Amino acid sequence: MKVKTILVSQPEPKVENSPYFELQQKHKIKIDFRPFIHVEGVSAKEIRLQKIDLNHYTAIILTSRNAVDHFFRVADEMRYKVPEGLKYFCQSEAVAFYLQKYVVYRKRKIYVGAKDFADLSPLIKKYKDEKFLLPASDQLNADAPITLNSLKVDWAQAIFYRTVMSDLSDLADVYYDVLAFFSPTGIKSLFKNFPDFQQNNTRIAVFGSTTQKEALDHGLRIDILAPTPETPSMTMALEKYIAEANKGK
Repeated sequence: MKVKTILVSQPEPKVENSPYFELQQKHKIKIDFRPFIHVEGVSAKEIRLQKIDLNHYTAIILTSRNAVDHFFRVADEMRYKVPEGLKYFCQSEAVAFYLQKYVVYRKRKIYVGAKDFADLSPLIKKYKDEKFLLPASDQLNADAPITLNSLKVDWAQAIFYRTVMSDLSDLADVYYDVLAFFSPTGIKSLFKNFPDFQQNNTRIAVFGSTTQKEALDHGLRIDILAPTPETPSMTMALEKYIAEANKGK
């Protein structure tokens, strides 16, 4: 069956040269973007109930842009003046770059990992006498605590924000040829909003093994999978599938 419409369960890209827009123009298809999940901040009061005192920590571990935003939001709510000597350990260059929204880069001690959380290990080990705070979501990947515990450093985790399922009721009567998912929570959101969802001819695209597992656990048929050696991104996987499905269009 040919593909004419795709719903991507993420916010619309802000860059004009997004591969999604190129895909849309190349194949003359319609791609809509709608986050199936969103992030809500935890109040300073709730964080205090987690027995977190920001003054206690000398280093902050930041795994995402959400972590950056909510750390500085909470600091502001708590009237905590972020010291210039605070060390920042950023999981990736993208997170470190985003940190510039809040701090003057050249005046801060910023350490950057390659991509995965484990890549921060040598940097954290080098500063093992620091007191580390990991501001995170309620759905933190297990690799972070495992890595930090193995390094035997003084660290604490605190929930600064939560991943919440969005209200999708306005999509009840809307049909798409392909639904693209990027997290297990996205799949859960689909079934929370539409408990009686029947896949029928809808193609399901998933990114990552945990998303794949969640989809299979809900009885979904997976038609498009990424990343693979041949299609390392979702857009490449969609491109490959559409090129095949829309032959002779």
